[in-house]
Amino acid sequence: MVTPITTRQSIFLGSGAYLPERIVTNLELEAMMDTTDAWIQERTGIQQRAIAGPLETTATLGTHAARLALTDAGLEPSDVDLIVCATSTPDRTFPATATLIQAQLGIPVASAFDVQAVCSGFVYAMTVADALLKVGQAKTALVIGAETFSRILDWSDRTTAVLFGDGAGAMVMGTSVAATSQGRGLLAHALRADGRHADLLYVNGGASQGGRIGKLKMQGQAVFRHAVGNISEAISVCCAQAGVEVDDIDWFVPHQANRRILEGVARRLNLDEHKVITTVMQHGNTSAASVPLAFDLARKDGRIKIGDLVLFEAMGGGFTWGASLLRL
Repeated sequence: MVTPITTRQSIFLGSGAYLPERIVTNLELEAMMDTTDAWIQERTGIQQRAIAGPLETTATLGTHAARLALTDAGLEPSDVDLIVCATSTPDRTFPATATLIQAQLGIPVASAFDVQAVCSGFVYAMTVADALLKVGQAKTALVIGAETFSRILDWSDRTTAVLFGDGAGAMVMGTSVAATSQGRGLLAHALRADGRHADLLYVNGGASQGGRIGKLKMQGQAVFRHAVGNISEAISVCCAQAGVEVDDIDWFVPHQANRRILEGVARRLNLDEHKVITTVMQHGNTSAASVPLAFDLARKDGRIKIGDLVLFEAMGGGFTWGASLLRL
């Protein structure tokens, strides 16, 4: 007798988010560099950002967000057997920041590793966790996006320093038998990368390239030109895979890079602007943390509800970009 194959579906269980206490407004940046609040808001939409304190690290921010996500899911750390942390600002070259979070949570044994896809990191991490859950490699996953980009900024460069902030967001994913999931869960993904454009957004250092951390460098206009088209394509492909129309989506949770990019994608796809979750004004660009931070905020304020169809999208250095579709 042949044993039937059980098809598993990854489902959403809970979310959490954490920001450092220190808030840096545009007015504070005016005193530090040649910029103004009006200049920053006109070009980016950003009004303030959170900056990690001297005792805060990517792992500590990620741990706070993870604890809140587990509480939201009604689970204990011991229930977790997979941790995927998306970050480009790890605490150490190794071990993985995910293992440091694992230790801080008190989880004795679990799979734990980092994903590095810059601002697209959380979408990539969701896709990896989804695959491992579906094949039975894990039952409960913590997917975390955590960053301390303030540590890799040149604070004399107004074209980059004004854009970024620190923070962490987390999501707990579990599994259900697909036949009884009632259409819930992660439905489709579209991941992309094109390394030919690496020099448009990068950090000029690394362990094997000079042995120093380096600082973030970006050609903003060039990144913008690629971002709108790339993100729009990934969204369209993701929807096609799931058999839904863009108009069917209840909420869009984009990477919070720049208000102009958000508006450009919305125009390209004819999106209802009221469906787009926007937090860039409060958070700035928190790289891999921006998508889960925005998602958690919109859940906790009551906009995103169980049963809603939510699309996540992001683009970052590499270039990497992608989209994921989730039915809560």
